[in-house]
Amino acid sequence: MPNLKPGDKKPALTMYEIARLAGVSQSTVSRVLNGNKSVAPDIQANILKIVEELNYRPNMAARGLVSGKTLSVGILTRYMGSPFFSQTLRGMAVGLTGSGYLPIIALGSDLGSEDLDALKLLLERRVDGLILQVGWRFSDEYLHELAAELPLVVVGQNIPGLEDHCIVVKSFDAAYKATAYLIEKGHTCIAHISGPLFLADGIERRNGYCQALMDHGLEVIPELIVEGDFMEGSGIVATEKLLEQRQKYPFSAIFIANDQMAVSARLALYRRGVAVPGDVSLIGFDDQPDSQYMIPPLTTIRHPAYQMGMLAAQAVLGLLDGKRLYLPDLPLELIVRESVTIRSQ
Repeated sequence: MPNLKPGDKKPALTMYEIARLAGVSQSTVSRVLNGNKSVAPDIQANILKIVEELNYRPNMAARGLVSGKTLSVGILTRYMGSPFFSQTLRGMAVGLTGSGYLPIIALGSDLGSEDLDALKLLLERRVDGLILQVGWRFSDEYLHELAAELPLVVVGQNIPGLEDHCIVVKSFDAAYKATAYLIEKGHTCIAHISGPLFLADGIERRNGYCQALMDHGLEVIPELIVEGDFMEGSGIVATEKLLEQRQKYPFSAIFIANDQMAVSARLALYRRGVAVPGDVSLIGFDDQPDSQYMIPPLTTIRHPAYQMGMLAAQAVLGLLDGKRLYLPDLPLELIVRESVTIRSQ
């Protein structure tokens, strides 16, 4: 190896150099690095020793040219600042660790055209597999076409005909459980701040709330259901709207469709001098990390965002390996803290 001057870049070690040092052919080195078991154990051990000692890093682009793969998984996500999306993304990254596949992340936005542009960017990069967290932006027909072209996993939405490619949780059941818990604590007039009602999560959580009220003989009052958008600002606006009607509809509890809106709802109540849980009890959804540090700590539904991300990564790797998907149900657990109190009759 030539002498290097200060600032010179160390030349990359090649398979040719490894083969020369090991006294074997490049194809033998390639088989060992790709996990092929047909190489004699002593030769394999010698090659791996050289690789470790010289810190060999394979050229991924060259390997992709040989295999016809890019060794990448495209991820279309949203709102990097959102605790839910960031936890799910972290789970995906961990799920891909050690697989040889790297994530390529594209961010969509509230504009459908930008979601489409981000997806096109991933497809132009010729990713080997695709994970979508924003499947609602695309027609079912288009998603079927994508699934026919490459391994596809959709997080957070059920696509008719592609159910075995979708990772969802039972939001209806969890919302029912949250509302029933408030009723068990003596609350008979319960408001709801929903998520966007064009999304399955928003609709299912509202419907679970309504069903729990009806099953317990309580009236569903449309004025006590205010639509939010899962972001903090809408939690404040929705709470203010509810408080303006409280004299007519004296609610004693609010079930809120996610923790981000619950935190800001708590702020709106504080500004109006409404005590939590003394005057109004709160229950959220997601169990984001900061929820346990809210004042008072928030009772909520634990949403397995990190596990969903890991499962999505494992599922797309399984598809890439030609395996049939098996996506188990993920439990949603009620986490009882201090934001709900017993309502005296």
